[in-house]
Amino acid sequence: MDTETQTRVTDWLAKADLRPTRQRLALASLLVGDGQDRHVTAESLHAASQSSEDAVSLATVYNTLRAFCDAGLVQEVTVDGSKSYFDTRTDDHPHFYWEDEMRLTDAPADQLEILRLPEAPEGTEVSKVDVVIRLRRR
Repeated sequence: MDTETQTRVTDWLAKADLRPTRQRLALASLLVGDGQDRHVTAESLHAASQSSEDAVSLATVYNTLRAFCDAGLVQEVTVDGSKSYFDTRTDDHPHFYWEDEMRLTDAPADQLEILRLPEAPEGTEVSKVDVVIRLRRR
């Protein structure tokens, strides 16, 4: 790992007060090492780790992604109620889900208009609105 990547990865973990273990460093490098945002599944991140010099078990990938979510470093986007993607971009923004490719990408937030939400039931408040726009080829 070059110095720039090392700095980016350790700073990313440090902002969430996460200890930089070997596994966290390896997975963080794959997620944010090049400074680009990503949408990954646990399985795709595991496959990428197997192709690197720091291979990590699938169980460790799941546990580490959960720790990253809990720390606010990634957000989980669930599609179909069972398929989870982990997004390194944590601000509120919509997504496209490409059904034919089973792929998640960012959608342009400036083109989305939500004029009104239903009132939350008494004693609750809306914490977040997730927008996943499903696409398929004609």
